[in-house]
Amino acid sequence: MTALIGEKMTGGYGGADILHSCTVGVHTGEIAVIVGPNGAGKSTAMKAVFGMLPLREGKVVLDGKDITQMSPQDRVREGMAFVPQTKNVFTSMTVEENLEMGAFIRDDDIQETMEQVFTLFPILKEKRRQPAGELSGGQRQQVAVGRALMTKPKLLMLDEPTAGVSPIVMDELFDRIIEVARSGIAVLMVEQNAKQALNIADKGYVLVQGRNRYTDTGEALLANPDVRRAFLGG
Repeated sequence: MTALIGEKMTGGYGGADILHSCTVGVHTGEIAVIVGPNGAGKSTAMKAVFGMLPLREGKVVLDGKDITQMSPQDRVREGMAFVPQTKNVFTSMTVEENLEMGAFIRDDDIQETMEQVFTLFPILKEKRRQPAGELSGGQRQQVAVGRALMTKPKLLMLDEPTAGVSPIVMDELFDRIIEVARSGIAVLMVEQNAKQALNIADKGYVLVQGRNRYTDTGEALLANPDVRRAFLGG
């Protein structure tokens, strides 16, 4: 089932459109990756899906429901979770308090979900009493993803989740993202490490100047000589 479709999205800031009839989407339990050169509109597409960018044309549909006019807060209640690239943890709060903040929209028992997050990211259980600001960059990203998962989302959106982390940490994060998808959550992410991201992607979108240039499976995009030459370094 298609969890999300951002269809033919056109919009931008002020009078200038950044996205031009851009379409991205992802099925339940799958990973979709948005790649492309700097300034391609990748993060803008993500913000449009999350309701942080007004659309002049197009629509956003989550689980068959048109949410185009909804605020980001209401989209969270509908099942979206968004992890921005920067400033994505409360540095003065402990790991556990960060996770609790993620469950702010829930009025049921959150302990089971917290244990699931600790199972996914064992280091967070070990450091649960430690302020998030004292953690490494990779550990902070785990806190940010864990906090998003505390909402029990249908769709997890990640904007550059591996920015600034080592290759080893990047591989670990990608492994955890695969586990999240296998649990039945749709994952949509923007990623600069295009080769590695397409390697785990069920579907990939290559954007150029706010437009879809290529759309295919991750495997097919990796094998496409034009994509390899233009966007993957040969």
